[in-house]
Amino acid sequence: MNQVIQIYLPLYGNAGERLPRALYDAVRDELVGRFGGITAYTRVPAHGIWQEPGDQQAAHDDIVIYEVIADRLDVPWWQSYRADLEARFRQEQILIRAQPVQIL
Repeated sequence: MNQVIQIYLPLYGNAGERLPRALYDAVRDELVGRFGGITAYTRVPAHGIWQEPGDQQAAHDDIVIYEVIADRLDVPWWQSYRADLEARFRQEQILIRAQPVQIL
């Protein structure tokens, strides 16, 4: 079954600096090369808010979402790619999620 895979990428680094556009361009090009296309939700950044257990204050981030459709979910490849993105974007964790999708 087809899968829609979404990657949540932060706009700012941990010190509050805007991350370079080249990071996003590279991810876009890699995903287009591997999956043949991409949908990028970049016009209005989404706002993520979360609270870690034990923290008094919620954390937040402005994000963009990249989305691809794959005919199958290659979990080991995505786990490796996520680790690579976490290093490139200097993040403890980048969220990548997959959902089955039926193309109508």
